[in-house]
Amino acid sequence: MNEPPRLPEGGFAAWSRDRLAMARRGADECGDVWQLEPGVYVAATAGPCEEVLHRAQDFPKAPSPLFPPLKRSSGATPEERAHAHAARMRGLRAQAVAARIGEIAPRTARFADQWPTGQDVEILPLVRHALAEIGVHYLFSEDAPTLLPFASQLFLAREVLARPSRWVWPRWMPTPARRFRTRQQVAFVDALRPIVRRRCSSGRLGDDLLGQMLRPSSRYGPLPEEAILDTLPGITVATFETPSRAAGWILLHLARHPQAAGRIAAEAALLPADPTATTSTHLDSLQYTQALVREVLRLHPPSWLLTRRAARQTQLADYTIDAGSTVLVCPYTAHRDAREYSEPDQFRPERWLDDSRSPAKPGVFLSFGTGPHGCEGTALAMAMLTLLTAQTARRHDLSEPPGPEPGYQVATFGGLATVGLRLRATVRS
Repeated sequence: MNEPPRLPEGGFAAWSRDRLAMARRGADECGDVWQLEPGVYVAATAGPCEEVLHRAQDFPKAPSPLFPPLKRSSGATPEERAHAHAARMRGLRAQAVAARIGEIAPRTARFADQWPTGQDVEILPLVRHALAEIGVHYLFSEDAPTLLPFASQLFLAREVLARPSRWVWPRWMPTPARRFRTRQQVAFVDALRPIVRRRCSSGRLGDDLLGQMLRPSSRYGPLPEEAILDTLPGITVATFETPSRAAGWILLHLARHPQAAGRIAAEAALLPADPTATTSTHLDSLQYTQALVREVLRLHPPSWLLTRRAARQTQLADYTIDAGSTVLVCPYTAHRDAREYSEPDQFRPERWLDDSRSPAKPGVFLSFGTGPHGCEGTALAMAMLTLLTAQTARRHDLSEPPGPEPGYQVATFGGLATVGLRLRATVRS
């Protein structure tokens, strides 16, 4: 059993800063790809990062260990996993998200309306609760209130499991964190199972993501119940966990760049007064807002490090990568590649717009991954973050309280999150 590096003075946030600084220094000093230690390589600049993510046969994505199939389930077959993926994508593709903008917008407006004004507020818990309501409702519609408390406990289990430890335990060992994770996963599945059976027996499957998964495939037929229940805990947490971290950085940038926030407020003023009347056309009109969201995600990708394992011996840049080696893809440094972005360390939302103020793509963008294993929920996440940003700037001026600059930490399997972020909102005149 190997002991990971001891945390330096200053705790986990300081250790995280060291990891990010090391990745940036490695990219600057060692080139596009560099060897961290025997059997571990870092793809640090845009070209190799994108290459690794697209070469899924050579560098497959390992199954997430976060919510593995429960013991009472034998796990889905490859055919069932393919069916489940296709069913999820029916509910998560851009057209499906666009059709439900009128359900997402009111909850982002409610978040802005309920933000306590005139006081310094720790913002991440408020953001997480709002985005959890949106995400769980998107997945389960009228059954969301029943499942939301269990989803919150799943998130807590994820955070407990991801806390830094001085020890690396074998995956088979039932540590307290893993036992807690399993209890919360069982509780969520036990709450979801009667909902699945009720919908199937009534024939009212619903138009939400769960309804899409319950619909039989012409190729595979209906998904087994356990295959549905196994896949949904991870998807449920993913709908709000990563977007919450991204939203923290976005709101911090609204506070630090009031001129940009003013431009967003002007754009958002054209949204319908009744948020339920918001459509995908309104969302598409928020061009500068989307540009700011993308720029923040470029500078602070919520998942700053992605792990792949070589399936066979292959070549990457100047290295021969042996089968079984680990390749770390670093969007954090790829997004600061000067060959992709001019002045890469500068916050410039305008780089995402061309001269006609239409969307532009200045360089490689890996905040949602890319290739065969790109994030399934990209369209949903962008809709949630864009509307949350617009509704907040429309109503409030944000500012930072006096004191030390907010820190950041690497949390939740390589996620980059603000720590203890507090902001103050005043009503925009």
